[in-house]
Amino acid sequence: MSEIKDKSVATFLDELASKAATPGGGSAAAVMGAQSAALTSMVCNLTIGKPAYAEVDAEMRALLAKSEALREQLTGMIKADIDVFDRLMAAYGLPKETDEQKTSRSAAIQAILKDATDVPLACAQACAEAIALSRIAAEKGNKGVISDAGVAVMAGYAALKSAALNVYVNAGSIKDRSFADARLAELEVILNGADIAAEEIYQLVKGRL
Repeated sequence: MSEIKDKSVATFLDELASKAATPGGGSAAAVMGAQSAALTSMVCNLTIGKPAYAEVDAEMRALLAKSEALREQLTGMIKADIDVFDRLMAAYGLPKETDEQKTSRSAAIQAILKDATDVPLACAQACAEAIALSRIAAEKGNKGVISDAGVAVMAGYAALKSAALNVYVNAGSIKDRSFADARLAELEVILNGADIAAEEIYQLVKGRL
């Protein structure tokens, strides 16, 4: 079975719209994050080598390396989200006729819920990085494609907030509250200042149009 990343956009959207549990919001968040990184790469590629932007050429090449690595990371998270959710659904489907089965099923669910919290948490961190990278593209990229840096930050911001929702929903079902609270605290650190940063970069892009 081919991975989502190897399918057409139309096929992905059809699967997203279907009754199937996966792909879902977590995969969509990773896709949006990957789009953010890709758009930053686009701005870099259309700035590098341009005489008018010679002063920032080295910086844009370094930015391109980072944005491409981030794009690959976020693209991999599409499958990671699907895999962990499928594992969780399988755990919920385990037998629960006897007390032993109920105990085993509960333990399996709780273990996978931790993974299901860590996957979107990692996605949120990557999306926060995508926002940060888009700022450099917005500040120093080719003005001819500066609006794409604006789309990059908006995609990254939507991805970040979307991934956060998946952390919240899974952490809320975890009985190990020390684990859950620690992950939620990590998420708040990641989210801190993101609203302001996204708006600042958006306005920066508007100012360069």
